[in-house]
Amino acid sequence: MMKATIWHNPRCSKSRETLAILQAVPGLEVAIVEYLKSPPSREKLASLFERAGMTPRDGLRKAQDGAKALKDASDDAILDAMVADPILIERPLVETDKGVRLGRPPELVREIL
Repeated sequence: MMKATIWHNPRCSKSRETLAILQAVPGLEVAIVEYLKSPPSREKLASLFERAGMTPRDGLRKAQDGAKALKDASDDAILDAMVADPILIERPLVETDKGVRLGRPPELVREIL
């Protein structure tokens, strides 16, 4: 059975749309992690971005107030900020055995299903 993990924010429409795509796949076991309540470790976050082919800056939720202070920051500093304040993590991130995608737009997750 194929498994997917979604780092989810139920208040985010893109996150909800991505979750609906995952839940519509027959036989897919979906683990939902509300990352604001259970944030990934720094190592897990770095691994997710690496597997997605993204930099931490690519995964930064630039619309958040705290992101503006990071415009000249290093990837390490951005990761540290995300761990300290998970709202800075762009969502939703989805991980399967085939890779990691940021669900923006939500249809991108189909690439790893």
